[in-house]
Amino acid sequence: MELLCLEMDTIIRARPDPNLLCDNRVLQRLLKIEERFVPQYSYFKGVQKDIQPFMRRMVATWMLEVCEEQKCEEEVFPLAMNYLDRFLAMVPTKKCNLQLLGAVCMFLASKLKETRPLTAEKLCIYTDNSIRPQELLEWELVVLGKLKWNLAAVTPNDFIEHIVRKLPLPEDKLALIRKHVQTFIALCATDFGFAMYPPSMIATGSVGAAICGLQLDSTDKSQWGDNFTDLLAKITNTEVDVLKECQKQIERVLVSSLREGRQHQQHQQQQQQTQRGTNGKGLDELDQSSTPTDVRDVNL
Repeated sequence: MELLCLEMDTIIRARPDPNLLCDNRVLQRLLKIEERFVPQYSYFKGVQKDIQPFMRRMVATWMLEVCEEQKCEEEVFPLAMNYLDRFLAMVPTKKCNLQLLGAVCMFLASKLKETRPLTAEKLCIYTDNSIRPQELLEWELVVLGKLKWNLAAVTPNDFIEHIVRKLPLPEDKLALIRKHVQTFIALCATDFGFAMYPPSMIATGSVGAAICGLQLDSTDKSQWGDNFTDLLAKITNTEVDVLKECQKQIERVLVSSLREGRQHQQHQQQQQQTQRGTNGKGLDELDQSSTPTDVRDVNL
């Protein structure tokens, strides 16, 4: 007799708590303590001698790909990058240990945010087994010690709902807005230029960039435009000029990321084309390269 398993592998997610989101004291507390979890200076100019900014970007891109493939919570990657930056701001690290450090930071962040955390064995596989599980567990204790076990860091994701709920946004667009905001926050986490920005500023700038990119601000000029920027700045106590510059910087990072993605895709297609031969056989099976000209066309 054949048995059919009808059990589904469901992932338990916590629902938003209205008692926390509707109480303004929570937002004010986040704004008060967020500076504790931000590096106060560029560690590339003082602490780190063997690691360069482009190396951080490479390991950050790898960490983001791992989190996306494992379908981690949106908070895991920004939190892992927060751990990585705080550690590098204190401890001189060899470049050969940078990927190990990134794996440890993902390991810790997933434990804090996931109902099913990433395992040490799985993370080692993502490094092509260049590190061993025991090595990762040993470094976990080192990172915990340097961070003084203070893992509940404030990240830009903590501000999203507090900001969105205070804006006159259409209900049917909220899910799309959140998705774009989370993507902008992830992009900021890969760029060291945002490492010393307050999380609230990154979150506010990401919300502004998402709404502007989706062109929601063009529906009613009386509610949006400069009035919208002023409202955003007021919610998180951010200066308007600083917020505008942050939003522009986020948009530049998006454009740069799309350009790099297009170049990478074209390079891959050229390699495939070379492997298939110069006769063009099988080229119709390749995905056509397309570059979105509007943020609404970006598949997030």
